[in-house]
Amino acid sequence: MAIQRPKGTQDHLPDGSPKLSLDTRAAAFQHVQDTARRVLERAGAQFLNTPVFEDPELVKRGVGGSTDIVRKEMFTVYYFGDHGGFILRPEGTAGIVRAYLQNGLKQLPSPLKLWTHGPMFRAENVQKGRLRQFHQVDYEVLGSTDPLVDAEAISLMVDVVAALGLSGVRVKLGSIGDPADRDAYNAYLRELFGAHVERLSDDSKERLERNPMRILDSKSAGDQALIAELGVRPMLDFLGDEARGHFEAVQAYLTAWGVAHDIDPSIVRGLDYYRRTAWELHHEGVGAKSALGGGGRYDGLAEQLGGPLVPGIGWAFGIERLLIAMDAEGLDVPGQGGPLLYVAALDDDYVGHAATVAMKARQVARAEFAYRAVKPGTAFRDAERRGARLVALIGSDEMARDVLSIKNLSTGVQSVVPAGDLHTFLAEAASQPPSPEPHTPVQENA
Repeated sequence: MAIQRPKGTQDHLPDGSPKLSLDTRAAAFQHVQDTARRVLERAGAQFLNTPVFEDPELVKRGVGGSTDIVRKEMFTVYYFGDHGGFILRPEGTAGIVRAYLQNGLKQLPSPLKLWTHGPMFRAENVQKGRLRQFHQVDYEVLGSTDPLVDAEAISLMVDVVAALGLSGVRVKLGSIGDPADRDAYNAYLRELFGAHVERLSDDSKERLERNPMRILDSKSAGDQALIAELGVRPMLDFLGDEARGHFEAVQAYLTAWGVAHDIDPSIVRGLDYYRRTAWELHHEGVGAKSALGGGGRYDGLAEQLGGPLVPGIGWAFGIERLLIAMDAEGLDVPGQGGPLLYVAALDDDYVGHAATVAMKARQVARAEFAYRAVKPGTAFRDAERRGARLVALIGSDEMARDVLSIKNLSTGVQSVVPAGDLHTFLAEAASQPPSPEPHTPVQENA
């Protein structure tokens, strides 16, 4: 048996491949990235790239040493002579903040909007929409604590998804308050769960003293049953005046802009550097765990990474999960499309000339050529298979006159074009939409 790809990964394939689904189409991933670029860069976001592997300490501080991601789902890579290794990034935020601090990006106008996309890695139990190598679009804003920045970030996440055609999405909005609010809530949780510690899972017993808010995120059915039984009060009940005012301001902006949202008291972020606004974007089409992605404010992260205080907020969504939601709604994405021009020689002596014509045509349009001499009917069929709109034939007559015989497969119109006028001809053809009328199949003697 031939070598197979690793479990929990996917090949992103060209259109026309067998057994192709929306979340394995390379064109679909490109479409999501292009759409995100258009929406986010119109709002002033700038693109950056960070390495796919980082120092383990960055990931531990940026994601949290007590999280399942760090404790159970990290991929470590080594090279010869290295004993510490590196971590394949499980998310994008920590690397972006590290790049901001390391490269002096504070000198750029503030607040600084940044975005990226790329692969992330977690050793997850593989299931629908959850892979070990998955892909995210990530948006971060650094340098401002203004609730207007929070509301804009949420709105932009919704805008990207809406631009892709998704309609069945909903924002679930919460707040985790300021550090003093979180301290009060953690004290409440320690007292509440402390009386039932024997019923907690082993993971939650460890979290009880170190980070009790993370008990609320537990994947244990027993923990979730206990949470429901005890009627745990939400974090929103513990918000101080400043955090509550911030939360209300975010809601007011979203309401004014028509961004639908539900207040969800169950949304928490357990790490110390998180502040105030937190949200998730949900779609029922991806299954029981319906989150497409989420975001939150992390004003303490830069300090946690060894830098100065730099307030920040950001979000990310999983491209694979987004494509599953799009498929559930019956949405499709445009394919790459075929070449505008397909050039074929009718004689072996002219194959090199056909290649030269196609290569020069690529200065203005996508062009391909036949690698051997073919008959006209074969050339037309090959062009159709590739999705070409125009077919140029080169035979002895065309060579003698330095022209191209070109047929438009959409309209059936045939033209004789001087070789020197090809660029102008292609530019004009490219500006015209393909004819919606099906053309008559080409006969061998065409």
